[in-house]
Amino acid sequence: MKLKFAVASLLAAVSMSSFAADQSVTVDLTDAVTFKGVGTLFDGGSDTITFTGLNAGVYNIIIDLTGQNISFNAGATTLNGVAGLAVDASQGKYKFLGVEATNESPFILELAGAVTGAKAAYTGVVNVSAVPEPTTYGMLLGGLGIMGFLARRKAKKA
Repeated sequence: MKLKFAVASLLAAVSMSSFAADQSVTVDLTDAVTFKGVGTLFDGGSDTITFTGLNAGVYNIIIDLTGQNISFNAGATTLNGVAGLAVDASQGKYKFLGVEATNESPFILELAGAVTGAKAAYTGVVNVSAVPEPTTYGMLLGGLGIMGFLARRKAKKA
């Protein structure tokens, strides 16, 4: 009985030490999605957060982070290997504009930072919006041109 208890304790200890802050979050275009830092925060200097659920396309992604006893590293924070525009790095607000996914592969955020005190925690909010394709703008301009032509033609007749 003691052997079973010892083995169970050892397995529990090993699994707790390997529980990192890496996580997967499903996002969509209809609503903002919230995620929280879990496990050992910034173990090795960064947390990996994988965003799934988006189709192929071009997206603007805004990430708002708030933290307690956390220092975010804007220079080392990347989305799919590309650094974002740190709007307010001390508060953890990042913009990733024109991020392209060629297939349904996930977006991977490497959130860099360090724990600065006890009871460290962070929460993030992800807003994703699709970027219209150039053909959409072309159709809009074409429609406006036709409306202008018809309005001008109607004004000449009157």
